[in-house]
Parts: sequence; structure tokens; C-alpha cells
Amino acid sequence: MRPRHLALAVGLAAIWGFNFVVMQVGLRHFPPLLYAGLRFALAAFPALLLAGRPQVPWRWVAGVAVTLGVGQFGLLLVGMRAGMPAGLTSLVLQTQALFTVVFAVTLLGERLTARRVLGLAVAFGGLALVAYDFGLSGPLGAFALCVAAAAAWGLGNVAQRRAAPPDSLRFMVWVSALSAPPLLLLSLWLEGVPRLASPLEGWLSLLYVAFVSTLGGFGVWGWLLRRYDASTVAPYTLLVPVFGMSSAALVTGEPLTPVKLGAAALIVCGVLYAGTTVRLRLPRRRPAALPRRG
Repeated sequence: MRPRHLALAVGLAAIWGFNFVVMQVGLRHFPPLLYAGLRFALAAFPALLLAGRPQVPWRWVAGVAVTLGVGQFGLLLVGMRAGMPAGLTSLVLQTQALFTVVFAVTLLGERLTARRVLGLAVAFGGLALVAYDFGLSGPLGAFALCVAAAAAWGLGNVAQRRAAPPDSLRFMVWVSALSAPPLLLLSLWLEGVPRLASPLEGWLSLLYVAFVSTLGGFGVWGWLLRRYDASTVAPYTLLVPVFGMSSAALVTGEPLTPVKLGAAALIVCGVLYAGTTVRLRLPRRRPAALPRRG
């Protein structure tokens, strides 16, 4: 990867990591389902007028909208509102890679290698460590909601893999457009009539997650995937919890305990180990010299 593209991948991880702190700020002023619905509504319009058709069957757009938009972000923001801190959320959500492997094996028939099994076991060990540590000081219901959000993301990844959109930014615009209405309806049903009289801090948070994190982030992500293999680009998402936990510690004062750092190491190493392959290159043997004929 070229140095400027490497910097772009690291910068994208920083944007997505800091996004958890920004969402925590926004949830001070908006109910979680309303916040998620407004996020996708802003990301969809007016970009929807310029995007054109999604170039994939509508059932896949709807499937990703239900799993990734409504499922992941709905559960994630409700969990954060229920007490899940931003930095820890950014770490737990990375278990989406583990759920992606599980769903890909069960739904797509992909092969589960011994390397993946070991990586999954290590990463789930880190997740169990997070659950134990957080259960001593925080609500386990909020933790369970974030794990469910990671599972919904994994299911959305499988649906997006089947869809195989040629333009990820255009696809994300349409996913946002189909995610916003059900989230806003759920907000009206469960959270009541919305109050949009939020201070500037709340609206700036919405603008960041809609345009910088969603449209800008997925636009850069798709641009990198068009130039490099997924196996080259995907490991940089493991930097997201690094930036998420560090920015939460700096901005909100969320403590970085040895247990959190140990759990982070287990999850990141397990995901990285499960997602890589090793190819052994045996030394090439020279062909035996033919005997000379006398």
C-alpha cells in the first residue's frame, strides 16, 4: 500500500474510532432511535438525488438496511444510552468480525479452518473478559445490546457480501435511505413525539456521524477496496478500537484499566489471526541431472 493510501486507511480508522465519542455526545440530546433515524436521513438526502440506482437487487439493499442500519445502529445506540461507555463499545463492536465468520460458515457454506476456530476462541475469550469486568461495574443489559449490535453487523456483512455492490458509496446512500423510515417510526412508537430543539452540540454530532463517518468514511473505504485486496485493507479496522478507547479516555475520561487492555489485545489478536492465512512456500528442488550417455 502506498504511503498516502496507508495514511488514508489509518485516518479512516481514527474517524471511525472517534465516532463513538461523538455518538455519546449526541445521545445526551437525542433519544437513541431518533438519533439513528436522523443520522441515516441526513446521510441519504440530498445525496440520494445524485446517486442513481443502487446497481444491486433491491432485496439486498433492504436486507442490509434491516441488519446494518436498523439492527446494528438501533441496538448500538440503545446500548450506549443504557450505560455502555464509548471506548468499550468501540472494542466490543469489533466482534462483528467473529459473527461474520460464524454467519458466513452457516449461511454461505464457507469453510471453517482450524486457524479460524482458534482465532474465534481467543477473541471470544477477550469478549468474556470484557463481560466479566463490565458486569462488576455496569449494566449487563447494555453490554448485551452492544453484542447483539455486533451480531447484526456480522449478518449485514454477509448480506452485503452476497449483494457485492460495485459502488459502495452509492449502495450506502440507498441503505441509509431505507434505514431512516423504520428507525423514525420506531422512535415515534417507543420514544414519543420527537423534540428537535437540541443545542448546537447535538446537531454537530449528527452532522459528523452522517457526513464524515457514514458518507465520507464508507466512500473512502470503497475507494481503498477498489485499489487493494480486502485482505490488505480490512486489518486496518482493528485500529478502530485503539482510537475509540484512546479518544474516549482523552475526551470523556473513560479509564483504561489493565483488564480492558488485556481484553482488547485478545480480541484484536484473535480477529487478526482468524482473518489471515498462512501460505507455506517450500523450497523448489532442482531436477536431478540426467545421466550422461557414454
